[in-house]
Amino acid sequence: MSRIIVTLLLMVISTTIKAQEDIAVENEIKNTIAIFFDGLHNGDSTLIKKTIHKDIKIQTTFTNKEGEKILKTETKAELLKAIASKKPTDTYLEKLLSYTIKIDGNLASVWTPYEFYYNDNFSHCGANSFQLFNNNGTWEIIYLVDMRRRENCEALKGEK
Repeated sequence: MSRIIVTLLLMVISTTIKAQEDIAVENEIKNTIAIFFDGLHNGDSTLIKKTIHKDIKIQTTFTNKEGEKILKTETKAELLKAIASKKPTDTYLEKLLSYTIKIDGNLASVWTPYEFYYNDNFSHCGANSFQLFNNNGTWEIIYLVDMRRRENCEALKGEK
């Protein structure tokens, strides 16, 4: 009987430790994304550079005025240049509404619905999909695709 109790106790302890480790990894991933957005909001390309892999792929999808679905690809250099070119008088705020994080070993996938404000005015909403790679202890964004729209943004608030 005591062997069963000890086994059950060890299972509970190991499950608790695993859950705490998972939370710690999720927090590391969220921190990488938070630093990325700090860089975006402040026009600091150096800060963003710390969060992205050297071979990052960046894409945006949206529907144009003619109703066509568009997929636009941007280079790392174009992203960093656009961030560094932000005017000091411009304010960007990408308000993340939630995080859905999936992790398997050194790969993580993060889904973040958002609302974007430019100079304190609502601009658009959508979702970001981040793929991150744990590069020997440092989570780096290897793929970023965002979807942008101006309609049905209230529906995102229900996704929290």
